[in-house]
Amino acid sequence: MLLLDEPTNDLDVETLRTLENALLEFLGSTLVISHDRWFLDRIATHIIDYQDEGKVTFFEGNFSEYEDYKKWTLGADALEPHRIKYKKMSK
Repeated sequence: MLLLDEPTNDLDVETLRTLENALLEFLGSTLVISHDRWFLDRIATHIIDYQDEGKVTFFEGNFSEYEDYKKWTLGADALEPHRIKYKKMSK
């Protein structure tokens, strides 16, 4: 199993392609944390989305497919960034 946290940061195009191809040929499991949507579209087969209030969504497909699903089920507003609301602490 490979665990990769933001693996595409500061990579040139040739190195990025090599990484993508290696991941596509890798026979094991890979957990990738990335903001690079194009990269996720190329390599992801499943998405685990950790959302507000501890909600976790598991989706089979790449990032674009997940965005389409989210837009279809939750509406276009679900794709817009929003501020995280923290619960007030009490003693």
